[in-house]
Amino acid sequence: MIKPGPRNLITDVDGIAIGNAADEAARTGVTVVLPEGRAVAGADVRGGGPGTRELALLDPTCMVDRIDAICLSGGSVHGLAAGDGVVGWLHERDRGFAVGPWNMPIVPGAIIFDLGVGGAVDKGRYSGYGDLARQACDDVGLDFALGNIGAGMGATAGRLKGGLGSASAIRDDGLQVAALVVANPVGEVVMPGGGTLWSWALEQDNEMGGQRPPGAKAGMADDLPLQARIGGNTTLAVIATNASLDKAQAQRVAMMAHDGMARAIQPVHTPFDGDAVFTLSTSRMPLPTTAAKSPGVSVGRVGAIAADCLSRAIGRAVFAAETLGSYPGYRDSHPDAFADGVKTG
Repeated sequence: MIKPGPRNLITDVDGIAIGNAADEAARTGVTVVLPEGRAVAGADVRGGGPGTRELALLDPTCMVDRIDAICLSGGSVHGLAAGDGVVGWLHERDRGFAVGPWNMPIVPGAIIFDLGVGGAVDKGRYSGYGDLARQACDDVGLDFALGNIGAGMGATAGRLKGGLGSASAIRDDGLQVAALVVANPVGEVVMPGGGTLWSWALEQDNEMGGQRPPGAKAGMADDLPLQARIGGNTTLAVIATNASLDKAQAQRVAMMAHDGMARAIQPVHTPFDGDAVFTLSTSRMPLPTTAAKSPGVSVGRVGAIAADCLSRAIGRAVFAAETLGSYPGYRDSHPDAFADGVKTG
């Protein structure tokens, strides 16, 4: 049996903590994923316009086998500076990859384009990402809000406000899998012709307000929602599991998790998105065995659960997001699509 964890957050995976910081005036922010110890990691990029740091070292053929944190930020290229703030914070605590007498903090990361959402920033020249990253590190804990928070502060989702989302799944044998997402796609998260989220079928325990199923004919989506900020998008995700994975297996889980993105966003992985998925393994339990005694089967199961968690996390991100500037929140735009039409925002 599989069910959401007690928090229904990525922190339901043992050894994972999350920190968030945002500048409400600038409408941008930073989210830091901080494992308790160094964690095995992999990544997979499918979008046509990615902005990343330290991604090449996650290749299974490269030397560094574990990382110290993952940094997700708004700000497009300016937001890559947030990673430096996380590196500095970890360096002060003597954490990192040992090279002789030195410890080098390894912090892969990625950015979304959240410029132009009406924040008090002159053409995106916001210089505070390093400070926000340090604030996010100081904020790390097990509980956090969803929606307009952290790197999701300035996120948009097609014509709607996007945001930060998370979801978890715990299996009876102790396997823990969860997703964290910054939902900022050019594609739509709502089915055409109604208000049902694309991820509705995977909803657990009314986590998206009790989605109403779509009608008999949802209709075909437009090729691209041209009203969205074409060129100003990207969905970023972190998958975490307590199962012991090596770098190649972690990369495979990240690849499979992209399917969850495709179930919740239409279209996805466009030339205008920088879609990227990271996987973290805290190695708290052996990879569950199967009747076939094949590690590949077990890795496949982790990846399948991860994809479902990611779809749910995207739905939760959009459901939780509040109206900001000219981007309406989902609950304001579609009050009849959930919970018997009762608006909860």
